[in-house]
Amino acid sequence: MDQKRELSSIDLAALVTELRAYEGAKVDKAYLYEDSLVRLRMRDFDRGRVELLIEAGDPKRLHAADPENVPDAPGRPPNFAMMLRNRISGADFAGIEQYEYDRIVTLRFDRPDNTTLVIAELFGDGNVVVCNADYEIIDCLETVRLSSRTVAPGAQYEYPESRFDPLTATEAEFHRQMETSDTDIVRTLATQLNFGGLWAEELCSRADIEKTKSIEDAGETEYAELFHVLTDLRDALAEGAFDPRVYYEDDARVDVTPIPLLEREALETERFDTFNEAIDSYFVGLDEADAATSTEPERPDFEAEIEKFERIIEQQEGAIEDFEHEANQERRKAELLYERYGLVDEVLSAIQDARGDDLPWDEIQARFEEGAEQDIPAAEAVRSVDGAQGTVTLDLDDATVTIDTTIGVEKNADRLYQEAKRIEEKREGALEAIEETRDQLAAAERRRDTWAESDDTEEEDTEETTPEEWLSRPSIPVRREEKWYERFRWFHTSDGFLVIGGRNADQNEELVKKYMESSDLFFHTQAHGAPATILKATGPSEAAKDVDIPERSREEAAQFAVSYSSVWKDGHYSGDVYMATPDQVTKTPESGEFIEKGSFVIRGERTYHRDTAVGVSIGITCEPRTRVIGGPPDAIEEQAVTRIDLEPGRYAQNDIAKLVYREFRDRFEDEAFVRKVASPDLIQEFCPAGGSRINEE
Repeated sequence: MDQKRELSSIDLAALVTELRAYEGAKVDKAYLYEDSLVRLRMRDFDRGRVELLIEAGDPKRLHAADPENVPDAPGRPPNFAMMLRNRISGADFAGIEQYEYDRIVTLRFDRPDNTTLVIAELFGDGNVVVCNADYEIIDCLETVRLSSRTVAPGAQYEYPESRFDPLTATEAEFHRQMETSDTDIVRTLATQLNFGGLWAEELCSRADIEKTKSIEDAGETEYAELFHVLTDLRDALAEGAFDPRVYYEDDARVDVTPIPLLEREALETERFDTFNEAIDSYFVGLDEADAATSTEPERPDFEAEIEKFERIIEQQEGAIEDFEHEANQERRKAELLYERYGLVDEVLSAIQDARGDDLPWDEIQARFEEGAEQDIPAAEAVRSVDGAQGTVTLDLDDATVTIDTTIGVEKNADRLYQEAKRIEEKREGALEAIEETRDQLAAAERRRDTWAESDDTEEEDTEETTPEEWLSRPSIPVRREEKWYERFRWFHTSDGFLVIGGRNADQNEELVKKYMESSDLFFHTQAHGAPATILKATGPSEAAKDVDIPERSREEAAQFAVSYSSVWKDGHYSGDVYMATPDQVTKTPESGEFIEKGSFVIRGERTYHRDTAVGVSIGITCEPRTRVIGGPPDAIEEQAVTRIDLEPGRYAQNDIAKLVYREFRDRFEDEAFVRKVASPDLIQEFCPAGGSRINEE
């Protein structure tokens, strides 16, 4: 039996019930491990230290953990963790909710100055999204851009489309959903009612109903018994009446559930007092098993990966065909409204006149039925009338069309044309997605074809990949995530500190007003037309603290400031840069003076970096993220697998970007990778204003 690696919707419903007991706890700190595991350390009045873990990668989980089972704090926190600390340190854990029946949990944290929502998406590729009270996304672990929804900083967070929720459905809704199926009972419960295979079989076992019984042979008796069993499950989830179990097969943990399952009777079990404790124990064992097997490197299962992509492409091709068919159907319906304009208008007019006389909907339906018996064409076309929705369904030639009775023929036709257009847009999104999948398939096939067995696999796997190996790889996977600072000029110093600068006067104002904290450092050149440059000691809006910033990072920030100023644009190779503390920077001018937008007044003594040499390198990183970066050469050299140095010259920004792109393309074996992560447009973002040329030295 395969080990469970993701929590189900029912698991999350049980966990949310238990985790509500922790509401009121105070948040101490937030941590991020390996881009997918978020740890929130809290203090509860009754329980003391509380550790909440959210893992959105593989495996996927959310639970309160025993402090002894929590990994040690990582080193310097990444920007996501620093942002989260700023938002929720000292906040109250104010609530937790599961979104409908989906594997999405929203945690609310309240503080006098803000409300923060942490949304754990434990499905698909997984994600952790941080929003303000208005669901505006502040940051997320993974950026998602689909035709149906976008998850990216600055976007409005939207939950996925709702699906049938068996935990809130009425008995009548439950029966109707069962009756729509054309398969057997267990498959209907698994798919139509969204229980999944295990819980679908469990419900059948508890109701003592044959799993493979056809829906055609089932009736109210079976449905009533299943709903009775479902009601018991609902009550247990709502009241927290759990008897949690971890299941073992051949001494290995394979499953964990909030209540004992008949479907797992043959397995050895271990009982726990709470479901959180059971989940914690289960995943600790799973982590240990993963660690043990990870020391035994094997040949990657390229065939399974290729088969997966081929299966996805087949599904995408089917979806594209379906979208095209649906769009044509909607367009055909609109055309039929015009072709049968007189008949449709007659039906709409009759309904509108009847409603104007306050005639009930069932009476309107009866009149159409009488008219059909008298062979009146308009009445014969009416299939049904829906008073609750205010619609009428017509049989028009080769199609059945449902229209809104409150508007005319033209507007109904326009609505159908718009629906056809919407479906076509989904088709375009599917076409883009299938091209991406085909690229992934081709990459997997190349990896399979170039795989070579090694006599010392373990030693080979533990060695760090060299720049030369990255350049010669036939395929490099793209791993990308957008950060809040990427709309500014930015780089990370050799010591790991973030430096950001404005691209224009508006951004200069924004950086100083919104992102500069008391522990940061401010840099600017003596020359006019330079970015407001901030060397960040802490994350955005994080509480300021004393940080010893090395001189090397200060010098790199100064070089960044002078390189993106008018000094470069004027063709000079050096310039003076001054450094100040945030409390010296103000927008208040002396009496009679005027400060233009994007400029500031510096009070007090400045620290100068004299004759700072200009210098910009453009590089490409391959791990842990794949992207183009740019900044002072010394900093970029330590971070990139390859780089190109620039100096003032005669090529405009767009031209030098194209030259750099061509050079990168020649250096990498995987040209498709360069197109994706270092296109000329992306490279141009790191090129200084004015002329440049490649430094060949």
